[in-house]
Amino acid sequence: MARNIITKNLPHNPGVTGWNAILPEDSPPHILAKNVNADWLIIGGGFAGLSAARRLSQLAPDSRITVLEAGRIGNGPAGRNSGFMIDLPHVLSSEDYAGDSTEDLLQMAMNRRAIAFALDAADEYGLDSEIISQSGKVNGAATSKGVAHNLAYADHLDHLAEKYEILDAQHMKELCGSDYYNQGLYTPVTTMLHPAAYVRGLRDGLRNKVSIYENSPVLSMTKTGADWQAKTPDGAITAPQIILAVNGHAQSFGFFKRRLMHIFLYASMTRALHTEETRKLGGNPRWGITPSDPVGSTIRRISGQSGDRIIVRNQASFVSSMQVPDRVAIAKRTHHERSFAARFEHMSGIEMEHSWGGKLCLSLNDVPAFGAIEDGITAACCQNGLGTARGTLSGIVAADLVTGNLYDNHQSLERMLSYPEPKKLPIEPFATIGATLTIKYREWRAGKEV
Repeated sequence: MARNIITKNLPHNPGVTGWNAILPEDSPPHILAKNVNADWLIIGGGFAGLSAARRLSQLAPDSRITVLEAGRIGNGPAGRNSGFMIDLPHVLSSEDYAGDSTEDLLQMAMNRRAIAFALDAADEYGLDSEIISQSGKVNGAATSKGVAHNLAYADHLDHLAEKYEILDAQHMKELCGSDYYNQGLYTPVTTMLHPAAYVRGLRDGLRNKVSIYENSPVLSMTKTGADWQAKTPDGAITAPQIILAVNGHAQSFGFFKRRLMHIFLYASMTRALHTEETRKLGGNPRWGITPSDPVGSTIRRISGQSGDRIIVRNQASFVSSMQVPDRVAIAKRTHHERSFAARFEHMSGIEMEHSWGGKLCLSLNDVPAFGAIEDGITAACCQNGLGTARGTLSGIVAADLVTGNLYDNHQSLERMLSYPEPKKLPIEPFATIGATLTIKYREWRAGKEV
């Protein structure tokens, strides 16, 4: 008997992501407009999907590998995050990112495998330091409570024998040109990405080995015999094996019902600063600050071909439908402008040019949605707020799993398969009410860190 899956929801990404908008105009998309046979089909063109495609091309170089992406690569969630590829513990549900020490050690090894994979891809595809650079990051603390979070996290890093450096207020001002921060905690291994440029670079680098189709959403999947057929508006792919790398949208395909939390985070990017404004700002030309309190503001400065710009990300909303209108992202701009003005009081007349929202997928028990979910379908989903590192790792390990490769996986495949299933959420409307109240309370309690 044939098995038929109808996709109930297509992705919608609110607002124009500045990361993609400041890049040169993209080449026209390759749209699936025929019926194609493949050995491996990957659904999703983000960090997980493209990493799975690259890993498969390494493990099975003579196979036919196809990627289907519903929109344009770089415009989806992968091109809407802040570009921090973090190696260290980063548990968003905690007070200071710290988790269980034993689990953290293994997760760090897994995250560093993802970072090494990304840096190797950058070397292979000629991606420069504006696109990817292992420059580290800073946890910025603006309050005494934030400083306490940093010091507690530093204690945890001591226990893990990890390197870090405490920066005082003067060092923070020299770094970012702002006297807003009382303290910082610098860690050196985090790799900073221009996220949209990175995934577009992966796509372009893979084209001679992998067939990649954009603007080609999967509307349905049918299993007949040993093969699945995934239909798009204008074509279809038939393959025996599918890697589902769509993060929270796994629920749109009928998987992990009531087990995934869909969180939107919002960001804005300034226009390019003029030469005199750059001089007035001071600080280093590139840096990244994550908040000492996980619900605070993430701030980045970039420079280079797209100009000197500041990115502010804060404000979150739980949206079980995974659909947020563009006007919501635009409305968050006011809060981003306030956060910018509070940190850079000496800078006036700096407009936010782009505002957008991006989806995160979390589980109540901070585990991925990973592994075989149906005969011939493997999930590489639910990155728990670390889409760059965990998404990349999920894609790598999914490729290891479906090819039966056990070599050089740093225990990551064994660990990924050992996680329990994501816990069930409360029924609606209680899930939305509970999550919304929790987010609002934590944002209020974070105070100036937001």
